[in-house]
Amino acid sequence: MLGEHLSAARVARHLRGLNRGNVVRYELPNLNALDFLLHEALAEGGTLSLKADAQSKVLSTALLRMEIPVPRGFRVG
Repeated sequence: MLGEHLSAARVARHLRGLNRGNVVRYELPNLNALDFLLHEALAEGGTLSLKADAQSKVLSTALLRMEIPVPRGFRVG
């Protein structure tokens, strides 16, 4: 269900002020997870940037702020 609302294009639009490149989405079905690779989010790259950890936290927090529709009566678990 979550994957239906979190496309690479939607994440790219949501993080457009923090990422200058493409966004690629990887599905990790064994973990029930999605992984997003943001090209050019850390300028020259995580190994060359002194802000890698801080920027990663900013990007994850920004993604958590994305609003997605929740069906009426939806319950977790």
